Amino acid sequence: MVFLSNAISEARIKETNSNGVHHADSVNTSVYGTRWAAEDIPRFAMPEVSSNLPSLHITHIAYTQRKKCLPVSPEDSMNGVTVTYSHLTILLIVDMAYRLVKDELQLDGNPALNLATFVTTYMEEEAEKLMTENLSKNIIDAEEYASSAEICNRCVNMIARLYNAPMHDSSSEALGCSTVGSSEAIILSTLAMKRRWQLARKAKGLSTENPNLILGSNQQVAWHKATRYLEIESREVDCTEGVYCLDPVKAVEMADENTIGYTGHYEDVKKVNELLEKKCAETGWDIGIHVDAASGGFVAPFVNPDLEWDFRLPRVVSINVSGHKYGLTYAGVGWAVWRSPEYLPKDLIFNINYLGSDQASFTLNFSKGAAHVIAQYYVLIRLGKAGFTKIMTNLTNTADHLAECLLNSGRFEILSEGNGKGLPLVAFSLKGEQHYDEFDLSAKLRERGWIVPAYTMAPKLEHKKLLRVVVREDFSRSRCELLIRDIVAALRALDTVDQKTVEAFRALKDAHAHRSLHQSIAHYKVKDSEPVQGPNGEVHSLEIKKAPGIC
Repeated sequence: MVFLSNAISEARIKETNSNGVHHADSVNTSVYGTRWAAEDIPRFAMPEVSSNLPSLHITHIAYTQRKKCLPVSPEDSMNGVTVTYSHLTILLIVDMAYRLVKDELQLDGNPALNLATFVTTYMEEEAEKLMTENLSKNIIDAEEYASSAEICNRCVNMIARLYNAPMHDSSSEALGCSTVGSSEAIILSTLAMKRRWQLARKAKGLSTENPNLILGSNQQVAWHKATRYLEIESREVDCTEGVYCLDPVKAVEMADENTIGYTGHYEDVKKVNELLEKKCAETGWDIGIHVDAASGGFVAPFVNPDLEWDFRLPRVVSINVSGHKYGLTYAGVGWAVWRSPEYLPKDLIFNINYLGSDQASFTLNFSKGAAHVIAQYYVLIRLGKAGFTKIMTNLTNTADHLAECLLNSGRFEILSEGNGKGLPLVAFSLKGEQHYDEFDLSAKLRERGWIVPAYTMAPKLEHKKLLRVVVREDFSRSRCELLIRDIVAALRALDTVDQKTVEAFRALKDAHAHRSLHQSIAHYKVKDSEPVQGPNGEVHSLEIKKAPGIC
């Protein structure tokens, strides 16, 4: 078919303009020819009237082969005023707001080069398509979206079996729920441990005051939230030089009758279980272990399947895992699994029927999108155990290669475990004395686009600084080689400048960072004259947490 175009007469242009609609010849332009490119876009308050919105500006008149009635303007359309055009269609800008917001985001870091985060930055197009198709679904509405709810159930079943939950007794089957991430899962699991301890104490006529939870000082900030929000004493086992995780012996020694449980990360859970079994047998206490498998829960079963850390150990009562970390799903999904209903008190579960059917709810929030749960299910069935094993083995080998190259450079000390004994990451620090530190090296790498975080270690080890590279699914060996070359180049660049120049650069960087434009709550510190006391009189510091969070 051949399309013909009209040469619009001056008379028709004049008629169009007289009706209040400017012809394309007089006003057509790109986004960057509008006032929105010459003014700052709204930042603090919404525009007052809809006619000011970019999506309502008429900018183009295109030829079509049919007649169409269109409103003269957005205001006239509300009054029912229309005008008929022959072979003309007015197209409204629908992408102006999109383009301006997209431009704002251009200075964000490249997710593929963000080596600070454990969170997934790559998924297959088919997974992204599934997520897009299901963005409007609210998974809490199990009656309306029964298939999505069923998919959530399938994920819980698969993860419970992956963690060797007991499956021999129908009366004590494992149970679990989806969350928005491990922070929610941690708070729910801690709440369950506390309530179970309270119920047991009440049944014996004992006090339910002063519960405590034992964990390592290397804990993620989610545990600070859980203990503070739920009014639980946090008993922390300090890290020491050369021992950067929880010491099982010291941990069990800290237990008493008010201990609601232990938590551990990629640590010797089996040893804690053995010591705890012995102590509980001697004292009559019943203390469980919660395993924070936020990052390792989708690594250990495939890289080190013989490692006993999960429900194979009788004292492990609950486990959390982040689907959006090594579960290979975009940010927004986590999981909490309990060994059996015994460890999730019924009075914490709400039964509702106002969404069309009877259903149980144990979440911090109510509504939640189904897209991420569906994406998690896609990953689980797409890869299977064999696929996960291949990916996690590749990541472990890449991490070991990076660690070896950094060690062979003679400039770094490697602090993380390799050969599958830890997560696919490399934590390292500078050797010897330099006029620059790990934070300066991190800033230098940022000039090349790499986001490699520098931070200080847990309490009692704050003097030790380190950098960390998280090896994720899309961090290939070739990209690893590029990083190594850029690290070496950054070191050489820093070697050529003096200490005064380094210090001046630090000051400039802090003063002119984009985040300095708007002071955030994250940078707010309570003054020494404003102590914050907990329920038992203990004083909390609300200063920025120095130890790393696993994000």
